[in-house]
Amino acid sequence: MPQVMEFKLPDLGEGLTEAEIVRWLVAVGDVVVVDQPVVEVETAKAMVEVPCPYGGVVTARFGEEGTELPVGAPLITVAVGAGTAESAGVAATAPDAAVPEPGPASSEPASSGSGNVLVGYGTDHSRPTRRRRIRPVAAPVTARVEALAPAVPAPPVPAAAVPARTGPVAVISPLVRKLARDHGIDLRGLRGSGPEGLILRADVETALRAPAPPAVPAASPATASVTAVAAPEGATRIPLKGLRGVVADKLSRSRREIPDATCWVDADATELMAARAAMNAVGGPKISVLALLARICTAALARHPELNSTVDLAANEIVRLPAVHLGFAAQTERGLMVPVVRDAQHRSPESLSAEFARLTELARAGRLAPSDLTGGTFTLNNYGVFGVDGSTPIINHPEAAMLGVGRIVPRPWVHQGELAVRQVVQLSLTFDHRVCDGGTAGGFLRYVADCVESPAVLLRSL
Repeated sequence: MPQVMEFKLPDLGEGLTEAEIVRWLVAVGDVVVVDQPVVEVETAKAMVEVPCPYGGVVTARFGEEGTELPVGAPLITVAVGAGTAESAGVAATAPDAAVPEPGPASSEPASSGSGNVLVGYGTDHSRPTRRRRIRPVAAPVTARVEALAPAVPAPPVPAAAVPARTGPVAVISPLVRKLARDHGIDLRGLRGSGPEGLILRADVETALRAPAPPAVPAASPATASVTAVAAPEGATRIPLKGLRGVVADKLSRSRREIPDATCWVDADATELMAARAAMNAVGGPKISVLALLARICTAALARHPELNSTVDLAANEIVRLPAVHLGFAAQTERGLMVPVVRDAQHRSPESLSAEFARLTELARAGRLAPSDLTGGTFTLNNYGVFGVDGSTPIINHPEAAMLGVGRIVPRPWVHQGELAVRQVVQLSLTFDHRVCDGGTAGGFLRYVADCVESPAVLLRSL
């Protein structure tokens, strides 16, 4: 008899708690092998193909394309040990049919297990494992399908009708806890619609849509619940989820927590452009303007390390960081992304050019790993590609500063005492005023401008 194994959405790392099904790569009845990708999901940070750690026949899939699932929710069930001849019989299970009861717990790892794992799932051939048997509940499959399908949420249950809980609250997703905390919802007063009373996001959202309780003393602005916006007929609502939702949360947090300030300066980039042309004329890989600016940034951060830092609010300390992990803005079809170049302070302009090109290509193809989008310590934002001269950007929390670069255009400029047409660029620095004062920020920006105007200045730092 084949053993039916349930494969759940694994922890994809970087604190991600949910993913949206973009495309199923297998159907019910297909035979899969160990580590074969079975579904493509989109997290808030990247597109990921999820490999299955079991080999056998797919007997059920959970969730349609476009459905969001929390980490730990079932993805598919696989009949491990089912032969090809048995596929037709095993595959008769429809996607919404009852899931066969898992076999008895085993003290040995399954022979079809995978050693190639994502964070938080897979098997290990080096030590025995035990499968946890799920306690049966009334109508288990119906409850599971209702919890995962994008159906109409259950009617709201008044908090008074739900007995107060005294133990841990049944919530699998930290995102659900955060949503409830941000909107002042007491999870102990909710009745979960998931398996065994699990509280899902839909339960919290249903509570938010419930009629307002009798008037109570006004809450402070920090704890007041968000009121839904009344939209006129014909208006379009676009969910703030996925990448857009993460960007919105991060920018809002940056504005709430960081007292930012911006200073800017115009610089004559004629000599920098000439130096780039000379470098590219000798052959070899081409060096981009962004790479030269990145190299100037790392030299400036070595002189002003205050700007390569973060603020630890819990400890009330400024943490100066030893390495420069340089983020750069890349526009993609999914929106604005900020890939990170690790240890940029040790890279040459040629190496920086190659890494920028590699990460930009991955970003536009939607193939960046979550680790490629996190851990930045300073951001370089080239908004000149949009044809604008300047900007006052929002700092990429939890970093302390961002250098903005406008377009490089011919302008009248006083050069060596005479009016001439020169290639001019506007540079702006937005910084966290907690980590330094204007003198430090101005010194950083002035050094960057001096290197742009006279690249030979950079040689003193090499």
